[in-house]
Amino acid sequence: MEPIIIDGTAKTPTVKFDSTTGVMEIKGRSIPENSIEFYKPMVDWLDEYAKSSKDQTVVNVQLEYFNTSSSKCILDVFKKLEAINKGGSKVLINWYYEEDDEDMLEAGEDYESIIRVPFKMIEIVE
Repeated sequence: MEPIIIDGTAKTPTVKFDSTTGVMEIKGRSIPENSIEFYKPMVDWLDEYAKSSKDQTVVNVQLEYFNTSSSKCILDVFKKLEAINKGGSKVLINWYYEEDDEDMLEAGEDYESIIRVPFKMIEIVE
């Protein structure tokens, strides 16, 4: 399975999904022109990954900011991860947030309350 590697821009996050390591990363700002179009390859990739996922899948999410349409797409990604978790692969989502960014912490807690996957809230202290 080919990894997904998308270089981040001012409007889109850096994305690295690697099936050989079971480590995935979404990092940066997510305010793409078309969120559904931007996130669709990740959702499709996770469908494929689910067929032969690693015993442990770790997802590192470190977003500075995301818009409303991105939040729905991120939820879709997390729902795929929830299915992978139910399928027997242990999934852990590391949700990074800046120490003074209450909104991003709350967003992570909101996702955690919706998705049945273990979340780890990690404060970035600079």
